[in-house]
Amino acid sequence: QNDCSEFRSQFEASGRLSCTRENDPVRDASGKQHTNKCLMCAEKFKKEAQRGGQSGGAAQRNRLPTSERTYQ
Repeated sequence: QNDCSEFRSQFEASGRLSCTRENDPVRDASGKQHTNKCLMCAEKFKKEAQRGGQSGGAAQRNRLPTSERTYQ
């Protein structure tokens, strides 16, 4: 019913999904109401991306590239 598969291919790597602002209210699985399905899916994808980035991502982001490491 609230499957977001039709929007997944439009979700950008930067974490954005471009949606229109038409008023066609829909509720997600938790019962939260969204203006329309696209906006609901955008929020869902953003949360998924944030969860994915937290699993070890910080350690990788904070590592210096090999060319910038110094060994003492």
